[in-house]
Amino acid sequence: MHVGTGVVFQGMGEGRTDRNVYRNELRLGSLAEPLGFESLWGVEHHFTDYTMCPDVLQYLTWFAGRTEKIQLGSMVVVLPWHHPIRVAEQVVMLDHMSDGRFIFGIGRGLGRVEFEGFGVEQQDSRAIFVESAEMILEGLETGVCEYDGQFIHQARREIRPRPFKSFRGRTYAAAVSPESSQIMAKLGIGILIIPQKPWPMVIDELNAYRAVYREVNGAEAPPPLVAGWVYCDENAERAEERAREFIGGYYQTVIDHYELVGDHLTKMRGYESYKGMQERISTPGGADSMIDFFLSLQVYGTPEQCYEQITDTMKKTSGEAFLGVFSYAGMPYEMAEANMRLFAKDVMPELKKFVPIEDQLVARAGVGETADAEAFVLPPS
Repeated sequence: MHVGTGVVFQGMGEGRTDRNVYRNELRLGSLAEPLGFESLWGVEHHFTDYTMCPDVLQYLTWFAGRTEKIQLGSMVVVLPWHHPIRVAEQVVMLDHMSDGRFIFGIGRGLGRVEFEGFGVEQQDSRAIFVESAEMILEGLETGVCEYDGQFIHQARREIRPRPFKSFRGRTYAAAVSPESSQIMAKLGIGILIIPQKPWPMVIDELNAYRAVYREVNGAEAPPPLVAGWVYCDENAERAEERAREFIGGYYQTVIDHYELVGDHLTKMRGYESYKGMQERISTPGGADSMIDFFLSLQVYGTPEQCYEQITDTMKKTSGEAFLGVFSYAGMPYEMAEANMRLFAKDVMPELKKFVPIEDQLVARAGVGETADAEAFVLPPS
């Protein structure tokens, strides 16, 4: 299977400065290609130390100039926080600069602090996302952006430099709610799964997404990408102890950043699917219970245990790509690097055998190319 990694620039940690975070996270990202990872990812967030990467496309452009083969993915560009034609231009420019190695991940956002910081009405985020995505995706295929919607109004303009390669088959969206999954199917894009719900629920939503995708697009949906927070150690007890400390610590930052203890999401139009989660997490002991549950969905243990956990997830989801995060929640950087190196040495080679490149549906997803484009494929395992 395809195995990628990402760095997320979390700013917490005693005595840790933003400068220290950037020097070390970029160093870890620079290890990805030499260690054999096939893609490198970044996330977009603003205004807090939750993750300090406010421009994921700029971050990936830096790595485009420092790497030769590794694919570069956004996890995700949050469309309601951007002017869509600027996103289209930046995406095409990055694709040219990386020689077609970019994987375009998009989403609509959840953090109230970020929507308020940009002056965007959060309750309108789904409609803004759909209109932005429709315009951008059409522009990436035709080289022309034009749209007249409720929120997005764009006079007809060419994208220059022009797209040279189709983005069909290499565009994904993070979809947490059932409604979002069906929107992604209608847009004809893949699903990026960040495990945070019971697997039976995820599988039901994937099946509904696949049915809509098949009906609308007349083809099977691409296999999902699956991300996960990883702690790999040769000692199982130590791995569990550190996973509880750091993966559990990461989910506490999720609770804090998204203000999950409270009630604002229970009242917000467009975020109805979060109501039950926010109600559960706001009860006494609810946050601790959710941290334990999140930990149960992630990847930790010995290399053998990590392999079994990832392949079990792939069997559940029919996924063919795993994206691991190895540094988070103030983990000492020497520990994060050891985590990443052990995974790359002992787990990744076995994962690459699990779904050989010749059997990967993802690898054959390049369709509807632009006139002078070659098909998109994931690099050989």
